Amino acid sequence: MRCTVLFSALALFVAACDVSLPTSQAPVEEPKWVQTPEEAARSFTEVVRAVEPVAERECRRRATVANCDFLIAVDPNPRAQPNAFQSVDVQGRPVLTFTASLIGSVHNADEMAFVMGHEAAHHIANHLARQRQSSADAAEVFGGLATLTGGGTSDVEKAKELGAVVGARAYAKEFELEADELGTIITWRAGYDPMVGALFFTRIPDPGDKFLGTHPPNKARMETVARTVRSLGG
Repeated sequence: MRCTVLFSALALFVAACDVSLPTSQAPVEEPKWVQTPEEAARSFTEVVRAVEPVAERECRRRATVANCDFLIAVDPNPRAQPNAFQSVDVQGRPVLTFTASLIGSVHNADEMAFVMGHEAAHHIANHLARQRQSSADAAEVFGGLATLTGGGTSDVEKAKELGAVVGARAYAKEFELEADELGTIITWRAGYDPMVGALFFTRIPDPGDKFLGTHPPNKARMETVARTVRSLGG
């Protein structure tokens, strides 16, 4: 019974931390220009040529991960939502994937460069491995609490699953801001304007500052970019 009460309390705790994004957003500054689909495809190729070597140099300079040979991939599925994400293939090579709809949705090359630099930064900062470790650690803590309160096997497993979710989200906003900072450096050194590029994120709904949210407020992200640009002499 004590375990059931504990688990129920934890479930309510997480359920109260709604991570769904609001549908409204404040007006933002207009970007420098808006690309046609043909221009977007052409500028994507140019951005890859400019950003990839800078990201790889920054990766090797920081020496936080073993493999810095980025593979840039495009998901051509026209039904896929605008998205970009970092992963690692079976050989351990970092992969940056961009959906065709995202490539078509950016307003200029600066935005594309910033998104690419941001995703590369996630790998350079080893965020995937750090997130997995945080998730595993929290799962063990939650499982241990369930065991101490007399839970059975099913209760302990449920507690571990809950802990894994909490652990995965515990540093999510921190990781995003780290990626914004390093992504700004990569974008700047590749010859693009990070302040213009970061406007891409202000066009998506502002998640606000939710506890255990997956992304930080847009204001915090723009402040991080601006602070980093100033440190670079911009």
